[in-house]
Amino acid sequence: MPKKLTALRTPMRRLAVVGVAGVTALSLASCAQSQRGNDAGQGKVGGTMTFGAEGAPKLFDPFYATDGATFRISRQIMEGLVGFEPGTAKATPELAEKWSSSPDGKVWTFTLREGVKFHDNTDFNAEAVCFNFNRWYNQKGAGQSEAVSQYWVNNFGGFSDGKDPSLFKSCTAKDPKTAVVELTATTSKFPDVLGLPSFSMQSPTAMRKFNADDVKAQGDSFVYNEYALKNPTGTGPFKFVNYDTANNSIELARFDGYRADKAKLDKLIFKIIPDETARKQALQTGDIDGYDYPAPADWAQLKSQGFNVAIRPAFNIMYLGFTQKTNAKIKDVRVRQAIAHAINREQLVKSQLPEGAVVATQFIPDTVDGYNPDVKKIEYSTAKAKQLLAEAGASDLTVNFYWPSEVTRPYMPNPKDIYGAIAADLQAAGIKINVTTKPWNGGYLTDVDQAKADLFLLGWTGDYNTVDNFVGTFFGTPGNRFYTAGAPWGEKLAADLKKADAEPNKAARDQLYKGLNKQIMEEYLPGVPLSHSPPALVLKKDIKGLVPSPLTAEEFGPVSKG
Repeated sequence: MPKKLTALRTPMRRLAVVGVAGVTALSLASCAQSQRGNDAGQGKVGGTMTFGAEGAPKLFDPFYATDGATFRISRQIMEGLVGFEPGTAKATPELAEKWSSSPDGKVWTFTLREGVKFHDNTDFNAEAVCFNFNRWYNQKGAGQSEAVSQYWVNNFGGFSDGKDPSLFKSCTAKDPKTAVVELTATTSKFPDVLGLPSFSMQSPTAMRKFNADDVKAQGDSFVYNEYALKNPTGTGPFKFVNYDTANNSIELARFDGYRADKAKLDKLIFKIIPDETARKQALQTGDIDGYDYPAPADWAQLKSQGFNVAIRPAFNIMYLGFTQKTNAKIKDVRVRQAIAHAINREQLVKSQLPEGAVVATQFIPDTVDGYNPDVKKIEYSTAKAKQLLAEAGASDLTVNFYWPSEVTRPYMPNPKDIYGAIAADLQAAGIKINVTTKPWNGGYLTDVDQAKADLFLLGWTGDYNTVDNFVGTFFGTPGNRFYTAGAPWGEKLAADLKKADAEPNKAARDQLYKGLNKQIMEEYLPGVPLSHSPPALVLKKDIKGLVPSPLTAEEFGPVSKG
């Protein structure tokens, strides 16, 4: 469903969940051609496009990634069994041309596209599919760390060692074009979850050759292998060429063996420019052809200068997270409520976020089924915040507040200014702050994962359109970033979320989620939802064919220059 996005806020089409009991074969053979080719026959072929990226990728193996900078590269060079229609969150065939499930939603049969090649000229087939699934499932040692394989842990659970239950049971190559995946439970997320970059199909030959599973812990971080850093190999319209760390640029080239419409560009270069003002200046001087996350205050100016400011629909959440592990006072819900009341979220949205942004009342956007319009709103009241702190014996509260540098996120256009506005509100309520700022991929996420931050700024852009992708990601395991394991309700919340995700009846599942969203906000309050905002990207007028994605999952294959 490609469409032009001209409004600041566009209604999202709700996604019909496939992974339910009684589902019949989902045949999408009419989508025999990739959605990447929807611009076929239009636009000039050739040339180089340079895009200003807001941050450096963590690596190039998306299975081990959690960052948008890595995923943007992965989406150009790799594909999954499932994709998403451009401009939407609707699942569509990609390397699988169709799929069907057993009545209980546990056995899925994927019919694969034929004649598909990886960039190393090896065949994509059912054996390759099962190799990828088994690789994910059989991670060992450091590869099992949630910091390394977060998307697997969040979506599939445990590994083959059986220490923790896993959603995945087996993959069988029935014949070269038929892969059968068996699950241990029914889930609302399947098969849409296979559209995530983390679950892209990668070349078994290349992964063996360059030791793709060789991951080692080193202090608080991890050391990756030659495959992840230099040799990612997929089936997408672009292939990886080089990461020039000295010049902060990543070069991709058209893959002439691509299965559908070839990429129009000869080369696609991502130039890493963390500072938004520097990205804007690079566009204005002609050094780049476009960039992501222009500051909302610059939109009007950029439009007046003749640039195309492409607005994405809001499909995200920015929140202030609490860690219930290190600061005993934050374990008291009255303290968490006090912090929530202290923040002037209406003013934050008005002053720091783009037109079209709204205050969040819960941890999902209102376009996702399961959203509860009856959740009680948190009023802004410094007096109420002080009262609650006094009742909790925490009038002298001091918090370690972390915010990320060297990054711009779709939901968080200027972390420094957003932190400043929230910090001022907290200080007005008498809360003392020890502030720490670190680069996003240079210690910030690691420290948050290790519960060093009492309060932290983070958020999420939806990967696909289910409640589980938001709330299940945040609180589906007690040892999450909020460390809800430290709360008396942490285990119960995780179990309740799992129960809701496994409910085969959609209407019943939506009601379960509505109840949980209300409970999370009115009883538990593990964090403060702040806002949903429509991020943008900006392009020169001669760049054609790029469709803004609510998932920030733009594909550059159809893009032309000139």
